[in-house]
Amino acid sequence: MATIRTRDNGPLLVEGDDVRVIDSSGDAFLIEGRPVALCRCGHSEKKPFCDGSHNRNDFQASEKADESRTS
Repeated sequence: MATIRTRDNGPLLVEGDDVRVIDSSGDAFLIEGRPVALCRCGHSEKKPFCDGSHNRNDFQASEKADESRTS
C-alpha cells in the first residue's frame, strides 16, 4: 500500500514499495529511490518529480487535511 504525505510548502511524498508513476502515454518513469517526491509548486525542471524549486520560489501551499474534502 502507498501513503501520500503533503509537506508544508513542499512536495507530495509517496511512500511504499509498489509505487509506479505513469505518464499520460502510459509509460512508466524510472524511480530511483524512496520516498518519491512529486512537485506541487509547478517550477520543477524534473516534473513530475520535485527538484527543490519550491524553496527557491517561496512556494506557499494552503492545503491541509480536511475531512469535508475527502469525498
